[in-house]
Amino acid sequence: MSSPARRALQARMAAHALHAGTPDAAAHTAPARAAFLGRFEREVDPDGVLDPRERNRRAEHARKTYFLRLALASAHAREARRGRGGPNPAGNR
Repeated sequence: MSSPARRALQARMAAHALHAGTPDAAAHTAPARAAFLGRFEREVDPDGVLDPRERNRRAEHARKTYFLRLALASAHAREARRGRGGPNPAGNR
């Protein structure tokens, strides 16, 4: 087994072992989710001057943009694997 494949298998085993011993997986991952979502609030309001509702509204749009960009990149990669190419999802040439 190649080294990258072995590392991936070991990581999967570790993740399953972690979740097998964790009574509340959502609580275990809550700090990471909060940090990830906080990224979008900092992106749209780096100085923290917006009203919290407006900051949340803008952050939600930034989060949706992020995931739509990932979906586009994924579609592009699938097309490239099929040999069709397609537009560059980042818009670079």
